[in-house]
Amino acid sequence: MAVMTRACVDRPRAAQQDRRLMAFTVLINGQPRVLDCEPDMPLLWGLRDLLGLTGTKYSCGKGLCGACTVHLDGAAVRSCSVPVSEVKGAITTIEGIAGPVAERVLAAWDAHQVAQCGYCQPGQVMAAIALIAAGPVDDAALEATMNGNLCRCATYMRIRAAVRDAAQTFAQTVSA
Repeated sequence: MAVMTRACVDRPRAAQQDRRLMAFTVLINGQPRVLDCEPDMPLLWGLRDLLGLTGTKYSCGKGLCGACTVHLDGAAVRSCSVPVSEVKGAITTIEGIAGPVAERVLAAWDAHQVAQCGYCQPGQVMAAIALIAAGPVDDAALEATMNGNLCRCATYMRIRAAVRDAAQTFAQTVSA
């Protein structure tokens, strides 16, 4: 059995006092929000732990899986790899999606019964919305974008079908 010494007990408190907390005002889902955190805190932790926006998921922590995807000024970014101090623009999380592209993507997700466990779905949806909003979607762009989002349940065929469907229905409404 280990004996806890005074030095062991005080070490976390001393380390906590050395932390450089700063206040960062970030526009999240259309609202200015203040994050009191260290400058290098990943945006993901600020969203989940400080603001309670838990729709954005943690998975790999290295920006490789896509579960933590959010929009920064409309572009899909991995929030686990973006320090809060580097956020210069508007953040949209899965809780804040809205508009015609988001509506088409969510409808296609339902129509194609994409979700199984659902863990990767917020990141998949965010990537799909950014892809479709950026312009015409061809198979190469779809594959390049969506290949970066992993799905533990392997619903890749349904994901791609839903993205194609959403892109087509959105393109039809824009051209009409």
